[in-house]
Amino acid sequence: MYKVLIIDDEEPLREAIRILGEWERLQVDTVLEATDGKSGLDMLREHEPDLVMVDMKMPEMNGVEFLRAVEAEFPELLTIVISGYNDFEFTRQAIHSKVLDYLLKPINRQDLNQALGKAIGLLEAKREIRSESIRRNIAFNMSLPKLKEKIYFSIIERSFKKQSNKAFLALIGAEEENLRYGTLVLRILNMESIRDSRFNSDTELLYFAVANVINEMSDDGLQCFSFANPKQEREIIAVYTANGGYPQELLFRSEQLLKRVVSTLSSLFGIIAAGGVGQSCGDPLELADSYEAASSSLKAIDLLKLTGKAVIGSGDQRKARDVHSLTGRMPILRSALEAGNLNHAKTVLGEFVRKVRASAFFGLGDADRMVREIVVLFNDMALELGVSSDRLPSFSGERGLRSVRVMTDFATFDEFEGLLMRVLEYYSEQIRQAMAGRRPFNVEDIKEYIDNHYYEDIKISMFTEKYFLSREYLMKLFKQQYGYGIHEYVQKVRMDKAQELLDDSTLKIQEISEMLGYKDKNYFSKAFRNYYAISPSEYRSQRAEGAKK
Repeated sequence: MYKVLIIDDEEPLREAIRILGEWERLQVDTVLEATDGKSGLDMLREHEPDLVMVDMKMPEMNGVEFLRAVEAEFPELLTIVISGYNDFEFTRQAIHSKVLDYLLKPINRQDLNQALGKAIGLLEAKREIRSESIRRNIAFNMSLPKLKEKIYFSIIERSFKKQSNKAFLALIGAEEENLRYGTLVLRILNMESIRDSRFNSDTELLYFAVANVINEMSDDGLQCFSFANPKQEREIIAVYTANGGYPQELLFRSEQLLKRVVSTLSSLFGIIAAGGVGQSCGDPLELADSYEAASSSLKAIDLLKLTGKAVIGSGDQRKARDVHSLTGRMPILRSALEAGNLNHAKTVLGEFVRKVRASAFFGLGDADRMVREIVVLFNDMALELGVSSDRLPSFSGERGLRSVRVMTDFATFDEFEGLLMRVLEYYSEQIRQAMAGRRPFNVEDIKEYIDNHYYEDIKISMFTEKYFLSREYLMKLFKQQYGYGIHEYVQKVRMDKAQELLDDSTLKIQEISEMLGYKDKNYFSKAFRNYYAISPSEYRSQRAEGAKK
């Protein structure tokens, strides 16, 4: 809605304009009146109307004087001139003052509303332009942090193309002289528990709170721009800038800042954080090196020494590391999980963890690699055992364990061991459900198949693939049930059948060999001799002599 001010010393004219104006249609909800130019200026300052209709012939301050004052003080104000005199001086001043329209007395309804319509139309256009400008400014100001984040992150991951994106460097102050850059890296060690208990399970809100604390704790000499790493869950990156300063001085100041940040996060929200600091550089395109140094410093924090409190990496990344891998224990773990023996699997994993605990050093980076290795190994095993891929975790985009419904926090080595046990339990349950969904396995099925297909080339892999069971587990189960290994039983069935066929004198040994699945008569004869300590021919001769007696 709009406001209109009528300035005229003649009350009948003001009343006529009020009566003839189509105010509702024109979206005018307020019509103000003044009797001379001086009081009209006072009302302009107090009520800020959108449009003024002014008579050119008035006491105190005439229209010409009024228009000059308006042009100086309210250059954007729309004005419509009213005059009963066809006076050239008035008209010239109206033109000079960029008056919107010029009405002659007596006022005509059509001319009045046409002039008012033109004015309101122009006001609408200006308002729309202003609104669009405001919207654009809001959108730009809201998107500017995101744009800076993308610029910094593309530099950090070394994907920024300087030639094609050079103009964007101005947004991060790259054109300023004597400006130095560096990075801080912060990892939230108890993110899931804090997010669920203090931030209503809202990860983005948690990230915003941490980034805001970092930014707010910056001082005039060391400014920070912080954002969540889009490819590394739990990680906040802070790019700091400073006007000049020696590298060692900036490193010390940034370390002190990070210590204050982790302490504040702990006291405000109960957040346990680990941090690393990167060296400063004069070129923002060298921030990738600073980030890698900060990240390495963080990963070099010894998990064996963590006590569940915030910690800052020392930057010493030259510590000797023992290489730990679960690969050699996977067959035992698989056999235990196939058999549904979770306790045995936990014992095997527990022994492995104790070996890691006895190490001289085990960094956060080592813990990250171990979790990734375990997930890869267990995923391969679970897929072979029939677990659907959508039930398995992944490290898509490096944003941590996906799909795993377990708490993945750890701020001490004990908590890290707890995480590994929870992951093991998760896979155990998925394997149990997958195996329960298949037809129950019965070892008699294997015996029955051998009894009926002894003449075929029987391999254990046929059964491991069919029943999704490991070779070791199948062989152990079969021997427990029948006292023979699978290969031994195949041999037994063939040799028993060989005796039966050799009793038929009409069959040649070559034919018997083929009927038993041996392509080579000599190989059959050798196998028969090894089994019975007598050749097929000798066996047949002995049976014939016995029949004569």
